[in-house]
Amino acid sequence: MVANPPRPRRRHAARPLHPAALLLVSLLSLGVLVAGCGQVPMLSAANGPKAPAASARPNAPAAPVDCEYTETGTPARPVSPPPSTGVTMTGTATAMITLSAGSIVITLDRTDAPCTVNSFLSLAEQKFYDNTECPRMTVVASLSMLQCGDPTGTQTGGPGYTFPDELSGDETYPAGTVAMANSGPNTNGSQFFLVFADSRLPPDYTVFGHTDRAGIAVLAKIARGGVDNRNGPGDGRPKTAAKIISVTAG
Repeated sequence: MVANPPRPRRRHAARPLHPAALLLVSLLSLGVLVAGCGQVPMLSAANGPKAPAASARPNAPAAPVDCEYTETGTPARPVSPPPSTGVTMTGTATAMITLSAGSIVITLDRTDAPCTVNSFLSLAEQKFYDNTECPRMTVVASLSMLQCGDPTGTQTGGPGYTFPDELSGDETYPAGTVAMANSGPNTNGSQFFLVFADSRLPPDYTVFGHTDRAGIAVLAKIARGGVDNRNGPGDGRPKTAAKIISVTAG
């Protein structure tokens, strides 16, 4: 359990990288009933991609969707929001995250998270993630993850826009999961986290991809170096270099 009280939330600070989230996870792992938790934001016309048009053919590919990217604040690096219309909602894509500790290949899920994948690939194409440090690693009994995606390294930076969650309410976070960090419902930006051991979190974080055993091994190697505990026991900057050299689609 996290001993220190939660720090005040800064604007755009991303979860589950906030000690408050760690406190919740620790309580859940101890079987403690936590009251007052917010409801899981559900995908709807108001806060998610528009539903594809119905097709007369049962097995026809899903129609493209429109996504909502809302400009908010100043981007950590000059970058443009991704195209918001005609976004592919079928199949998968592949991206490689080349870290200082090794390469991680992720398979991106366009079906369940089309708008998230669209944003991630757009930022990768614009080299938003290149030469950036992953500022936070958490290694506790119920949460094992590395957070990346903020060029400022402060956990408050983003791309200058936000977009809605893509959630079913049934999300789980086993080893290999790649999901969006956020600072509350529908505040996704550029920050994401990679899970390297089965973790317990509320279903509040959009899952948009997975990595394989080789990718998990790279993350575990970083974790073995420990963290500086600046945010509490088992939570802080990784002591082993965790710098993104590049993110490329392919």
